[in-house]
Amino acid sequence: MPSDPAVATISICIPAYQRVEFLRRLLDSIAIQTFTDFEVVITDDTPGTAVYFLAQEYKQKFKILYHKNETTLGTPENWNEAIRRSSGTWIKLMHDDDWFAEPTSLQQFMDAANANPQASFLFSAYYNVTEGSGKTQIVLLNRIRKKRLLLNPVTLFSRNVIGPPSVTMYRNDRQWWYDRKVKWVVDIDFYIRYLKGRKPVYISRPLINVGINPQQVTHTAFRKPQVEIPENFYLLDKVGHHHLRDIMVYDGWWRLMRNLNIRNEQQIRNNGYAGPVPVQVRRMINIQKKIPRLLLKTGVFSKLFMFASYLLNRK
Repeated sequence: MPSDPAVATISICIPAYQRVEFLRRLLDSIAIQTFTDFEVVITDDTPGTAVYFLAQEYKQKFKILYHKNETTLGTPENWNEAIRRSSGTWIKLMHDDDWFAEPTSLQQFMDAANANPQASFLFSAYYNVTEGSGKTQIVLLNRIRKKRLLLNPVTLFSRNVIGPPSVTMYRNDRQWWYDRKVKWVVDIDFYIRYLKGRKPVYISRPLINVGINPQQVTHTAFRKPQVEIPENFYLLDKVGHHHLRDIMVYDGWWRLMRNLNIRNEQQIRNNGYAGPVPVQVRRMINIQKKIPRLLLKTGVFSKLFMFASYLLNRK
């Protein structure tokens, strides 16, 4: 526990933008948490005063710090602004359309932190909840994916097995920020950088509800090569092309080229990336364009072709 009673153990950081009805749901889930040593930091990108007045309704329920951004910061700089204004020992970033799944969610995060005093990053299982229909899907981390994550966080290129930032909690050392240059890979970029040399702690109980709606960046950017191409290459350049020797990283890039139907290097240039294209990526493109699309899009055949391509390419 912090020695200063004015400093909270957890800063729940909420970058808000317009969706007041979702934000109310999140704040209601915070108000019933059994762990109460927290502060709520809201940084508001919303035109008007709707978020401000909503925040005032909760000031008698818990410590809440509201800040109106002078200009719209957008994703992810509004996330960083909330983190900058926090004072807690731990950062619990929560998107305004996500909410706690249980009244004991925060307590379970803290229990895991206390049981693993060497850890600085924790994440939990979660529920995907589709807005409107209410359809719910539990998202768990399997044993193989967990092992590979612990060995090499760059394998997040293959699949973001951690999940969105709302399912994480990490120590507030004021050294780590989300990269404002990206939106599509912003979470895995942060995780890869943060987890270099660190071992995350996984909580297998789903503690967060993640709202799924068409207004999210992940939906507006999905399968758009002008977004995914430059951001993925930007991240690969940051971590190093040598990671393509890892079969899970290679598989992630195989599926990226396949799903975006990249058939030649010029398409990469046309979609906004001007840097060096790794030889492994050039070779996988040349192999994919020789395979009938029907076979390439069929899971079992695609995996076989990928594995054969990897064996030829790994050196």
